[in-house]
Formats: sequence, structure tokens, C-alpha cells
Amino acid sequence: MKCLTILISLFGIRLLGQSLTSSFTNSATTTIPDGNPVGVIEQFVVSGVSGGITNVTVQLDITGGFNGDLYAYLVDPAGDLAVLLNRVGVTSGNPFGYSDAGFNITLTAAGNDIHTYQTVLNPGGGQLTGTWAVDGRNINPQSSPSLFGNASTEQGLNIYQGLDGGSLNGTWTLFIADLVAGGGNPTLQNAVLSILTVPEPSSISLVVAGGLLMWITIRKKMFGISKRIS
Repeated sequence: MKCLTILISLFGIRLLGQSLTSSFTNSATTTIPDGNPVGVIEQFVVSGVSGGITNVTVQLDITGGFNGDLYAYLVDPAGDLAVLLNRVGVTSGNPFGYSDAGFNITLTAAGNDIHTYQTVLNPGGGQLTGTWAVDGRNINPQSSPSLFGNASTEQGLNIYQGLDGGSLNGTWTLFIADLVAGGGNPTLQNAVLSILTVPEPSSISLVVAGGLLMWITIRKKMFGISKRIS
């Protein structure tokens, strides 16, 4: 009976806590002007999201340019800002950042830091690929290179975790700029915003879980009566 109770409990947890992913795509090919802080703005119109946010990811496909010139952030409808890229590779020993051309990456709240990606993977001058933690350095991208090494990385996609998904329905804004002249014009080929949630229990799930618990209680009582009779 104890094993059965554990099994039913686990079933109830799975039934009530199954996660859902909502994805929103902006596939307009856009040239990012070289050396222009005005940059480009892309928007995602998010709807139908509910439940607690467990993760937010951003996929970026950018071709060409000079990666160390790029600065990008994401803003939700409430104005919460996550820094996606902030002059990757810029340090006191490398004031220009990484010279590779483009990204085809997924950015998440945790993992290897995109700012120092060449310590993990060197794309040899081409597009960087893979899954990476966002930069998260909420400092002026034109700051002295020496400040990037010790800058906090807390302004990442983790700021959305635990929020109510319903509050995130609306227009999200992706901003990308090439801040240093030279290196050519990068091009944003595609961007995808994905929001992972654990939805609130539905009435059907609650009825099923309640029925299972009632059945367990009745079985326990019947088992106790049969033991006393015997």
C-alpha cells in the first residue's frame, strides 16, 4: 500500500506540474548598421502564456560583422531588462573583443558565459554555435575594457524566473546594435523567444488528484477493518 501511495502521488505531481513551452518567432531579415548606436528593434507579441515562469530563452541567428562590436538586450512588457550580449570578449587584455563573424546560438539563464566563449569554444572566425548563458553585464557597452572583467552578470534571463506568466503577455522588445565602426554590417536572420512555464492546475487535474487521494483513504480504512475482523 505504501508503494502504491507513492506511485499515485508521483502521478499526481506529474499531472499537475507538466511544463509548457511557448515560442514566438521574428523572422524578418534585418541589417544591423555598422558603428551605429541607434541599432535595430525587433518585437515579439506574446499571448496565451500563463502559470509560473521557469525559464526564458532567446535564439539568435546573426551573420557577418564583428562579434565584439555587438550589444543586445531583451525587455518584457513590464520593462524588465536582460542583457543578452555586451561586447563579447572585451577585457582589459582585449579592448576590441572577439573578431568572429556572427552567432547561431541559444541564450539561457545558466551555462557557460557568452562573454568569454573563446575560453570554451573557438569558432575560428565564423559563426559561434551552441547554448550559452547570456552576458548579463548591465554596464555601459562603451565602458573602459577593464570594467568588463569584474562587472556583475546578474542582469540575465534569470530575472524572469518565478514571475507570473500572465504578466508577461504583451510586447517584448529585442534591441541589437553594432557600436564600433569597421568589421562590416552584421545581419539578424532570425530571432526566437521561448517562455517555459508550469501552468496552474486545471479543474480536471484537481478532480483526478482528489479522486485518487479519496480512493487511497477508503482503501486504507477498509484494510484496517479487515485486519480487526481477522
